[in-house]
Amino acid sequence: MPPAEATRLDGEVPFRGGGFAPRTVPAAAVGTLLGLIAVWQAASSLGWLPALFLPAPAAVGRALAQLAASGQLWRELAPSLLRLSAGWALGTVFGVVLGVAVGLFSAARSPGMAVVSALFPIPKIALVPLFIIWFGIGEGSKIATIAIGVFFPTVINTAAGVDAVPRNLIRMAQSFGLSHKAIIGKIVLPGALPAILSGFRVTSSIAIILLVAAEMIGAQHGIGAFVLAEGNLYDTEGLLAGIVVLSVLGLVVSAVIGRVEKWLLGWR
Repeated sequence: MPPAEATRLDGEVPFRGGGFAPRTVPAAAVGTLLGLIAVWQAASSLGWLPALFLPAPAAVGRALAQLAASGQLWRELAPSLLRLSAGWALGTVFGVVLGVAVGLFSAARSPGMAVVSALFPIPKIALVPLFIIWFGIGEGSKIATIAIGVFFPTVINTAAGVDAVPRNLIRMAQSFGLSHKAIIGKIVLPGALPAILSGFRVTSSIAIILLVAAEMIGAQHGIGAFVLAEGNLYDTEGLLAGIVVLSVLGLVVSAVIGRVEKWLLGWR
């Protein structure tokens, strides 16, 4: 036997299947954010960034601390959280229901996708005046704006997830006499869950964007209304403090969804 073949047979064969398996490195993520903040602070300290154009992170931190100490931060954040949670929940529930129906039933597929395809491209912020006419200037119009913005991408992601479920599993379940309820609950939804949860990350960001837009148009309190008021006063420190709150809110929501993914998708 040639020496090269003997080496391959007798020696340890290296594992070659570890490619394209990216890992999450929390230290790298935190280090990147801290590095960007440090560069920003250095540029401000050296006078490269005017305070009116972009205040230093330290000044933004002081403004945020003052908001928290005075209690104004919670007064602005509490109504925003209520609107965000209510609108996102409504849009998600109805979107998942219609998405499952579109993915499973022919009677719902063509009509449902026709409505989604026609209405999804419409900028949802353009509907806010209409929602104000329908639901009033109060909470109803803001929650409706968020819900309608969350609804359409949830339908699309859910339907795509249902379509990706192997149909041979469904046929096998039908051959064993499982009910439609059991097939949906034990095969379809678990198989579509990764796509649905991935859609949640997108819709949560959409919900925050629409929350700010809706509050800027017709709200006395809320993070969006606060950011608009600070911008009108040219108080860039307070404006960026509000933006930081929105960024932290997005990170918290993303972290919660990540925890839910690990919990629900542990079987993978």
